[in-house]
Amino acid sequence: MTRIDKNPGGAESAVTVRGLVKHYGETKALDGVDVDVREGTVLGVLGPNGAGKTTLVRCLSTLVTPDSGTAFVAGYDVLKQPRQLRRVIGLTGQYASVDEKLSGRENLYMIGRLLDLSRKESRSRADGLLERFSLTEAAKRPASTYSGGMRRRLDLAASMIGSPAVLYLDEPTTGLDPRTRNEVWAEVKRMVADGVTVLLTTQYMEEAEQLASELTVIDRGKVIANGGIDELKAKVGGRTLRVRPADPLELRPLANALDDLGLTGIATSTVDAESGTVLVPILSDEQLTAVVGAVTARGITIGSIATELPSLDEVFLSITGHKASAPQDARPSEKELEEAAV
Repeated sequence: MTRIDKNPGGAESAVTVRGLVKHYGETKALDGVDVDVREGTVLGVLGPNGAGKTTLVRCLSTLVTPDSGTAFVAGYDVLKQPRQLRRVIGLTGQYASVDEKLSGRENLYMIGRLLDLSRKESRSRADGLLERFSLTEAAKRPASTYSGGMRRRLDLAASMIGSPAVLYLDEPTTGLDPRTRNEVWAEVKRMVADGVTVLLTTQYMEEAEQLASELTVIDRGKVIANGGIDELKAKVGGRTLRVRPADPLELRPLANALDDLGLTGIATSTVDAESGTVLVPILSDEQLTAVVGAVTARGITIGSIATELPSLDEVFLSITGHKASAPQDARPSEKELEEAAV
């Protein structure tokens, strides 16, 4: 399995995509997408419904052929070396794709054999993954009897049977309850600790913050932002100042002092009674200084003061103009586009 040593992302890049384009009729699902994922990290790919996230994953997993552009994954050319590439990647889609008539162990064993593993190695890996994903007790039961969370864990185990170097997770926790979602997150973190590179598509901001070290935001087939989470938050601009008075009885006077400031760009303060703090948005260090001066001038002693960057939800809304989970009514879904192209 000779790799093509022309990866423009360099030796440390596990996934490198340049100028990827994919049409479905007159619609561009991907419109010149560039993506880089460093080895042993998680890249979160964010975007509203129909943005192009799933199409990107399908192109990188050789399920869909792009119209133009280049892509290298684990050193293999996606277009020229699809057979070799499939041996080093894993894929978990939005819905668990297990054979419900087979048991959990039979599902994993079958995939191992399809990957040309020996019978002994297929059994060994299946049993090891069943234990790792807390499915040993249900190993002999048909997958049709599994709960949604168990099917998702079995699907993740199936994607790991071939010990992939790169794992694609396409909205892996869609429809899962919070407890199961946390279990999936824990397992993804464990995979990355073992050296697996992950490309994660998601609309859950909490999921992106939990798992991803870097983010790429896609909208209408184009990359519109990328970088670390704090970096993207900083690009949006604006911070929230959280001020705690030394005396809890001065919480309301503190809020009044900030409201009376009247500086341009400072909105009405918000009292967080539970934490005993007052929150006020600021746009500059000068305003931070003004806030401190106004409070001390009122004779209020500050117990603590801290600045907070905007939430990832606010960043997403600012960059895309859409809420994280809001579909684009005017744009058909990627699934609809693919079905229409068949």
